[in-house]
Amino acid sequence: MKIVIMKFGGTSLQTAELRNEAAELIKEKKISGMQPVVVVSAIGREGDAYSTDSLLKLVDNELSARDKDLLASCGETISAVVMTDSLQKLGVKAKALTGFQAGLLTDANHGFARVKKVILNKLVNTIENDEIPIVTGFQGISEQGDITTLGRSGSDTTASVLAVALQAELIEIYTDVDGIYSADPKVITNAQLVTEASYLEAVEIANKGADVIHPRAVEIAESENIPINIISTLNGKNGTVIKNIKTDHPVTSISSKDKIISVKIIPKFPNDYQSGVRIFSLFADQGISVDFIDIRIDLISFIIDSEFQKLAVRLLIDFNYELKEGFVKVSVVGAGMTGMPGIMAKIVEILHLNEISIYECTDSHTTISCLVKEEDEIQAVKALHDGFELGEK
Repeated sequence: MKIVIMKFGGTSLQTAELRNEAAELIKEKKISGMQPVVVVSAIGREGDAYSTDSLLKLVDNELSARDKDLLASCGETISAVVMTDSLQKLGVKAKALTGFQAGLLTDANHGFARVKKVILNKLVNTIENDEIPIVTGFQGISEQGDITTLGRSGSDTTASVLAVALQAELIEIYTDVDGIYSADPKVITNAQLVTEASYLEAVEIANKGADVIHPRAVEIAESENIPINIISTLNGKNGTVIKNIKTDHPVTSISSKDKIISVKIIPKFPNDYQSGVRIFSLFADQGISVDFIDIRIDLISFIIDSEFQKLAVRLLIDFNYELKEGFVKVSVVGAGMTGMPGIMAKIVEILHLNEISIYECTDSHTTISCLVKEEDEIQAVKALHDGFELGEK
Protein backbone atom coordinates (compact mmCIF):
# COMPACT_ATOMS: atom_id res chain seq x y z
CA MET A 1 0.00 0.00 0.00
CA LYS A 2 1.42 3.35 -1.07
CA ILE A 3 1.00 6.04 1.55
CA VAL A 4 0.80 9.73 0.68
CA ILE A 5 0.85 12.47 3.30
CA MET A 6 -1.59 15.27 2.41
CA LYS A 7 -1.03 18.41 4.46
CA PHE A 8 -3.54 21.25 4.26
CA GLY A 9 -2.55 24.71 5.46
CA GLY A 10 -4.91 27.04 7.29
CA THR A 11 -5.78 29.12 4.23
CA SER A 12 -6.72 25.92 2.37
CA LEU A 13 -9.35 25.22 5.05
CA GLN A 14 -10.53 28.79 5.61
CA THR A 15 -14.06 28.41 4.22
CA ALA A 16 -16.62 25.61 3.95
CA GLU A 17 -16.13 25.63 0.17
CA LEU A 18 -12.36 25.15 0.49
CA ARG A 19 -12.82 22.39 3.07
CA ASN A 20 -15.22 20.57 0.75
CA GLU A 21 -12.70 20.87 -2.09
CA ALA A 22 -9.99 19.45 0.19
CA ALA A 23 -12.28 16.57 1.17
CA GLU A 24 -12.91 15.79 -2.52
CA LEU A 25 -9.15 15.71 -3.17
CA ILE A 26 -8.65 13.30 -0.28
CA LYS A 27 -11.49 11.09 -1.52
CA GLU A 28 -10.04 11.03 -5.05
CA LYS A 29 -6.64 10.06 -3.67
CA LYS A 30 -8.21 7.13 -1.81
CA ILE A 31 -10.15 6.00 -4.90
CA SER A 32 -6.92 6.09 -6.95
CA GLY A 33 -5.47 3.33 -4.75
CA MET A 34 -3.26 5.46 -2.54
CA GLN A 35 -3.63 5.58 1.25
CA PRO A 36 -3.95 9.20 2.34
CA VAL A 37 -2.78 10.30 5.77
CA VAL A 38 -4.02 13.85 6.24
CA VAL A 39 -2.36 16.55 8.37
CA VAL A 40 -4.26 19.78 9.03
CA SER A 41 -3.31 23.21 10.31
CA ALA A 42 -5.62 25.47 12.29
CA ILE A 43 -8.36 27.03 10.18
CA GLY A 44 -7.44 30.36 8.60
CA ARG A 45 -4.91 33.02 9.52
CA GLU A 46 -4.64 35.71 12.17
CA GLY A 47 -8.03 37.34 12.59
CA ASP A 48 -9.90 34.10 11.96
CA ALA A 49 -11.48 32.73 15.13
CA TYR A 50 -9.55 29.46 15.34
CA SER A 51 -6.16 30.49 13.96
CA THR A 52 -3.23 29.98 16.31
CA ASP A 53 -2.42 33.69 16.51
CA SER A 54 -6.03 34.56 17.34
CA LEU A 55 -6.17 31.94 20.09
CA LEU A 56 -2.97 33.19 21.72
CA LYS A 57 -4.31 36.74 21.79
CA LEU A 58 -6.98 35.55 24.24
CA VAL A 59 -4.48 35.31 27.10
CA ASP A 60 -1.80 37.35 28.85
CA ASN A 61 1.73 37.06 27.51
CA GLU A 62 2.95 36.00 30.98
CA LEU A 63 1.04 32.71 30.80
CA SER A 64 3.36 29.70 31.12
CA ALA A 65 4.69 28.13 27.93
CA ARG A 66 3.00 24.87 28.91
CA ASP A 67 -0.42 26.49 29.16
CA LYS A 68 0.13 28.49 25.96
CA ASP A 69 0.77 25.21 24.14
CA LEU A 70 -2.46 23.78 25.51
CA LEU A 71 -4.37 26.76 24.11
CA ALA A 72 -2.46 27.02 20.82
CA SER A 73 -3.09 23.36 19.99
CA CYS A 74 -6.89 23.83 20.05
CA GLY A 75 -7.03 25.27 16.53
CA GLU A 76 -5.63 22.13 14.93
CA THR A 77 -7.94 19.90 16.98
CA ILE A 78 -10.99 21.84 15.79
CA SER A 79 -9.70 21.69 12.21
CA ALA A 80 -9.19 17.90 12.32
CA VAL A 81 -12.72 17.26 13.59
CA VAL A 82 -14.27 19.61 11.01
CA MET A 83 -12.32 17.95 8.17
CA THR A 84 -13.36 14.51 9.43
CA ASP A 85 -16.98 15.65 9.29
CA SER A 86 -16.51 16.94 5.72
CA LEU A 87 -15.18 13.56 4.60
CA GLN A 88 -17.89 11.58 6.35
CA LYS A 89 -20.52 13.67 4.54
CA LEU A 90 -18.95 12.39 1.30
CA GLY A 91 -19.32 8.81 2.50
CA VAL A 92 -15.62 8.46 3.32
CA LYS A 93 -14.57 6.78 6.56
CA ALA A 94 -12.25 9.11 8.46
CA LYS A 95 -11.01 9.51 12.02
CA ALA A 96 -9.58 12.60 13.74
CA LEU A 97 -6.41 12.04 15.77
CA THR A 98 -4.51 14.47 17.97
CA GLY A 99 -0.74 14.58 17.78
CA PHE A 100 -0.65 12.48 20.95
CA GLN A 101 -3.08 9.90 19.55
CA ALA A 102 -1.01 9.75 16.35
CA GLY A 103 2.01 8.86 18.50
CA LEU A 104 4.18 11.99 18.25
CA LEU A 105 6.33 12.02 21.37
CA THR A 106 8.39 15.19 21.82
CA ASP A 107 10.79 16.83 24.21
CA ALA A 108 9.41 19.31 26.75
CA ASN A 109 10.59 22.47 24.97
CA HIS A 110 7.17 24.11 24.88
CA GLY A 111 6.54 26.26 21.84
CA PHE A 112 9.54 24.82 19.96
CA ALA A 113 9.30 21.08 20.68
CA ARG A 114 11.17 18.47 18.65
CA VAL A 115 9.71 15.05 17.88
CA LYS A 116 11.82 12.33 19.49
CA LYS A 117 9.82 9.26 18.55
CA VAL A 118 6.65 8.20 16.73
CA ILE A 119 4.57 5.31 18.09
CA LEU A 120 2.49 4.17 15.14
CA ASN A 121 0.07 1.69 16.76
CA LYS A 122 -3.08 3.84 16.68
CA LEU A 123 -2.28 5.35 13.29
CA VAL A 124 -1.73 1.91 11.74
CA ASN A 125 -4.90 0.54 13.35
CA THR A 126 -6.87 3.43 11.87
CA ILE A 127 -5.50 2.67 8.40
CA GLU A 128 -6.17 -1.06 8.80
CA ASN A 129 -9.79 -0.25 9.70
CA ASP A 130 -10.04 1.45 6.29
CA GLU A 131 -10.35 4.87 7.89
CA ILE A 132 -8.42 7.91 6.71
CA PRO A 133 -6.46 9.43 9.61
CA ILE A 134 -6.93 13.19 9.97
CA VAL A 135 -4.01 14.19 12.18
CA THR A 136 -3.66 17.50 13.98
CA GLY A 137 -0.50 19.20 12.81
CA PHE A 138 1.76 21.31 15.02
CA GLN A 139 1.27 19.29 18.20
CA GLY A 140 2.67 16.36 20.14
CA ILE A 141 3.03 15.24 23.73
CA SER A 142 5.98 15.25 26.11
CA GLU A 143 7.17 12.42 28.35
CA GLN A 144 5.54 14.36 31.20
CA GLY A 145 2.16 13.98 29.48
CA ASP A 146 1.83 17.64 28.50
CA ILE A 147 0.69 18.82 25.07
CA THR A 148 3.53 20.49 23.17
CA THR A 149 3.66 22.52 19.97
CA LEU A 150 6.34 22.37 17.29
CA GLY A 151 6.75 26.08 16.55
CA ARG A 152 5.70 28.26 13.64
CA SER A 153 4.65 26.17 10.58
CA GLY A 154 4.90 23.06 12.76
CA SER A 155 2.23 21.27 10.71
CA ASP A 156 4.75 20.99 7.86
CA THR A 157 7.07 19.26 10.32
CA THR A 158 4.28 16.91 11.42
CA ALA A 159 3.72 15.92 7.79
CA SER A 160 7.39 15.08 7.23
CA VAL A 161 7.76 13.23 10.55
CA LEU A 162 4.78 11.02 9.71
CA ALA A 163 6.04 10.50 6.16
CA VAL A 164 9.33 9.14 7.47
CA ALA A 165 7.68 7.01 10.16
CA LEU A 166 5.17 5.51 7.70
CA GLN A 167 7.69 5.26 4.82
CA ALA A 168 5.40 7.33 2.62
CA GLU A 169 5.90 7.66 -1.12
CA LEU A 170 5.21 11.38 -1.24
CA ILE A 171 4.33 14.47 0.78
CA GLU A 172 1.80 16.87 -0.73
CA ILE A 173 1.61 20.37 0.76
CA TYR A 174 -1.63 22.16 -0.17
CA THR A 175 -1.31 25.90 0.29
CA ASP A 176 -2.41 29.27 -1.11
CA VAL A 177 0.73 29.77 -3.22
CA ASP A 178 1.85 28.00 -6.39
CA GLY A 179 5.23 27.00 -5.00
CA ILE A 180 8.73 28.42 -4.81
CA TYR A 181 9.41 31.39 -7.08
CA SER A 182 12.58 33.09 -8.25
CA ALA A 183 11.40 35.98 -6.05
CA ASP A 184 8.20 37.03 -4.31
CA PRO A 185 5.68 37.27 -7.21
CA LYS A 186 3.65 39.82 -5.25
CA VAL A 187 6.61 42.19 -5.52
CA ILE A 188 8.53 41.08 -8.62
CA THR A 189 6.11 40.91 -11.55
CA ASN A 190 8.36 38.74 -13.76
CA ALA A 191 9.24 36.22 -11.03
CA GLN A 192 9.28 32.67 -12.41
CA LEU A 193 7.90 29.52 -10.79
CA VAL A 194 10.68 27.10 -9.82
CA THR A 195 9.21 23.75 -10.91
CA GLU A 196 11.98 21.67 -9.32
CA ALA A 197 14.23 22.48 -6.38
CA SER A 198 16.78 20.48 -4.45
CA TYR A 199 16.24 19.84 -0.76
CA LEU A 200 19.14 22.14 0.05
CA GLU A 201 17.78 24.99 -2.06
CA ALA A 202 14.34 24.65 -0.49
CA VAL A 203 15.81 24.74 3.02
CA GLU A 204 17.85 27.85 2.26
CA ILE A 205 15.01 29.67 0.50
CA ALA A 206 12.66 28.91 3.40
CA ASN A 207 15.25 29.97 5.97
CA LYS A 208 15.80 33.27 4.19
CA GLY A 209 12.18 34.40 4.24
CA ALA A 210 10.07 32.57 1.64
CA ASP A 211 6.85 31.48 3.37
CA VAL A 212 6.14 28.28 1.44
CA ILE A 213 7.32 25.39 3.63
CA HIS A 214 9.19 25.12 6.91
CA PRO A 215 12.90 24.30 6.45
CA ARG A 216 12.83 21.65 9.20
CA ALA A 217 10.14 19.76 7.28
CA VAL A 218 12.36 19.69 4.19
CA GLU A 219 15.35 18.42 6.17
CA ILE A 220 13.29 15.58 7.67
CA ALA A 221 11.94 14.53 4.26
CA GLU A 222 15.44 14.63 2.80
CA SER A 223 16.66 12.15 5.43
CA GLU A 224 14.61 9.43 3.69
CA ASN A 225 14.62 10.99 0.21
CA ILE A 226 10.85 11.56 0.22
CA PRO A 227 9.78 14.10 -2.44
CA ILE A 228 7.59 17.05 -1.48
CA ASN A 229 5.05 18.44 -3.91
CA ILE A 230 3.78 21.99 -3.31
CA ILE A 231 0.23 22.30 -4.70
CA SER A 232 -1.94 25.39 -4.90
CA THR A 233 -5.47 24.91 -3.60
CA LEU A 234 -6.46 28.00 -5.59
CA ASN A 235 -5.86 26.42 -9.00
CA GLY A 236 -5.12 22.75 -8.21
CA LYS A 237 -1.91 22.82 -10.24
CA ASN A 238 1.35 21.22 -9.20
CA GLY A 239 3.82 23.92 -8.28
CA THR A 240 7.29 23.03 -7.04
CA VAL A 241 8.60 19.52 -6.53
CA ILE A 242 11.34 19.35 -3.90
CA LYS A 243 13.55 16.32 -4.36
CA ASN A 244 17.10 15.05 -4.68
CA ILE A 245 18.31 16.77 -7.84
CA LYS A 246 21.51 18.41 -9.00
CA THR A 247 21.44 21.81 -10.62
CA ASP A 248 24.01 23.76 -12.58
CA HIS A 249 22.18 27.07 -12.16
CA PRO A 250 24.27 29.26 -9.85
CA VAL A 251 21.24 31.21 -8.58
CA THR A 252 17.69 29.91 -8.18
CA SER A 253 15.93 32.53 -6.10
CA ILE A 254 16.20 35.93 -4.41
CA SER A 255 14.42 36.18 -1.07
CA SER A 256 14.15 38.75 1.67
CA LYS A 257 13.24 38.79 5.33
CA ASP A 258 12.17 42.03 6.96
CA LYS A 259 11.89 43.23 10.57
CA ILE A 260 15.50 42.43 11.40
CA ILE A 261 17.31 43.95 14.39
CA SER A 262 21.07 44.44 14.59
CA VAL A 263 22.56 43.66 18.01
CA LYS A 264 26.01 44.93 19.01
CA ILE A 265 27.59 44.19 22.39
CA ILE A 266 30.81 45.65 23.79
CA PRO A 267 32.44 43.16 26.20
CA LYS A 268 33.76 44.36 29.56
CA PHE A 269 37.32 43.63 28.46
CA PRO A 270 39.06 42.42 25.24
CA ASN A 271 38.76 38.72 24.38
CA ASP A 272 35.98 38.25 26.94
CA TYR A 273 34.95 34.87 25.54
CA GLN A 274 32.87 34.04 28.62
CA SER A 275 30.48 36.89 27.81
CA GLY A 276 30.05 35.51 24.31
CA VAL A 277 29.31 32.03 25.63
CA ARG A 278 26.81 33.42 28.13
CA ILE A 279 25.04 35.62 25.57
CA PHE A 280 24.61 32.90 22.96
CA SER A 281 23.52 30.40 25.64
CA LEU A 282 20.88 32.82 26.93
CA PHE A 283 19.47 33.32 23.44
CA ALA A 284 19.59 29.60 22.62
CA ASP A 285 17.74 28.71 25.84
CA GLN A 286 14.90 31.02 24.75
CA GLY A 287 14.74 29.52 21.26
CA ILE A 288 16.03 32.70 19.61
CA SER A 289 17.94 32.09 16.39
CA VAL A 290 20.86 34.43 15.72
CA ASP A 291 22.53 35.10 12.37
CA PHE A 292 25.31 37.26 10.88
CA ILE A 293 27.45 36.40 13.92
CA ASP A 294 30.64 38.47 14.17
CA ILE A 295 32.96 37.96 17.14
CA ARG A 296 35.92 40.31 17.49
CA ILE A 297 38.33 41.18 20.27
CA ASP A 298 36.23 44.16 21.37
CA LEU A 299 32.81 43.51 19.81
CA ILE A 300 30.13 40.83 19.51
CA SER A 301 27.43 41.41 16.91
CA PHE A 302 24.58 39.44 15.35
CA ILE A 303 21.03 39.88 14.09
CA ILE A 304 17.66 38.63 15.38
CA ASP A 305 14.04 38.82 14.30
CA SER A 306 12.27 41.88 15.70
CA GLU A 307 9.63 39.73 17.43
CA PHE A 308 12.32 38.92 20.01
CA GLN A 309 13.29 42.54 20.72
CA LYS A 310 11.66 42.85 24.15
CA LEU A 311 13.03 39.49 25.23
CA ALA A 312 16.51 40.44 23.99
CA VAL A 313 16.44 43.60 26.10
CA ARG A 314 15.72 41.50 29.18
CA LEU A 315 18.44 38.98 28.34
CA LEU A 316 21.07 41.67 27.77
CA ILE A 317 20.35 43.72 30.90
CA ASP A 318 23.83 43.00 32.33
CA PHE A 319 25.67 43.93 29.12
CA ASN A 320 26.66 47.11 27.29
CA TYR A 321 24.58 46.68 24.15
CA GLU A 322 23.01 48.54 21.23
CA LEU A 323 19.94 47.49 19.24
CA LYS A 324 19.17 48.98 15.83
CA GLU A 325 15.92 48.41 13.97
CA GLY A 326 14.97 48.84 10.34
CA PHE A 327 17.04 46.18 8.59
CA VAL A 328 16.22 43.55 5.98
CA LYS A 329 18.12 40.39 5.09
CA VAL A 330 18.29 39.93 1.31
CA SER A 331 19.52 36.51 0.18
CA VAL A 332 20.75 35.04 -3.08
CA VAL A 333 20.16 31.26 -3.09
CA GLY A 334 21.36 28.59 -5.49
CA ALA A 335 22.83 25.12 -5.09
CA GLY A 336 24.85 25.70 -8.27
CA MET A 337 26.90 28.54 -6.76
CA THR A 338 29.01 26.13 -4.69
CA GLY A 339 32.62 26.52 -5.77
CA MET A 340 31.72 29.08 -8.43
CA PRO A 341 33.85 32.24 -8.17
CA GLY A 342 32.48 35.71 -8.80
CA ILE A 343 29.00 35.46 -7.26
CA MET A 344 29.84 37.66 -4.27
CA ALA A 345 31.54 40.22 -6.51
CA LYS A 346 28.48 40.38 -8.76
CA ILE A 347 26.12 40.88 -5.79
CA VAL A 348 28.23 43.71 -4.39
CA GLU A 349 28.48 45.35 -7.81
CA ILE A 350 24.71 45.14 -8.45
CA LEU A 351 23.84 46.67 -5.08
CA HIS A 352 26.52 49.36 -5.44
CA LEU A 353 25.26 50.37 -8.90
CA ASN A 354 21.80 50.76 -7.38
CA GLU A 355 23.20 52.88 -4.53
CA ILE A 356 22.19 50.33 -1.90
CA SER A 357 24.45 50.19 1.16
CA ILE A 358 25.48 46.79 2.53
CA TYR A 359 25.82 46.83 6.31
CA GLU A 360 26.89 43.22 6.76
CA CYS A 361 27.29 40.16 4.60
CA THR A 362 27.52 36.42 5.18
CA ASP A 363 27.78 33.41 2.92
CA SER A 364 27.47 29.63 2.92
CA HIS A 365 27.95 27.09 0.15
CA THR A 366 24.53 27.83 -1.35
CA THR A 367 23.51 31.25 -0.02
CA ILE A 368 24.89 34.77 0.18
CA SER A 369 22.95 37.16 2.41
CA CYS A 370 23.30 40.92 2.77
CA LEU A 371 21.91 43.20 5.45
CA VAL A 372 20.39 46.35 3.95
CA LYS A 373 18.07 49.09 5.17
CA GLU A 374 14.34 48.41 5.17
CA GLU A 375 13.62 51.13 2.62
CA ASP A 376 15.98 49.44 0.12
CA GLU A 377 14.34 45.99 0.30
CA ILE A 378 12.26 46.01 -2.88
CA GLN A 379 14.91 47.75 -4.95
CA ALA A 380 17.59 45.30 -3.77
CA VAL A 381 15.49 42.23 -4.58
CA LYS A 382 14.52 43.61 -8.00
CA ALA A 383 18.09 44.60 -8.87
CA LEU A 384 19.48 41.18 -7.94
CA HIS A 385 16.63 39.36 -9.69
CA ASP A 386 17.31 41.34 -12.88
CA GLY A 387 21.09 41.14 -12.48
CA PHE A 388 21.06 37.34 -12.36
CA GLU A 389 18.47 37.23 -15.19
CA LEU A 390 15.99 35.16 -13.17
CA GLY A 391 12.95 36.76 -14.80
CA GLU A 392 13.76 35.37 -18.24
CA LYS A 393 11.83 32.28 -19.30
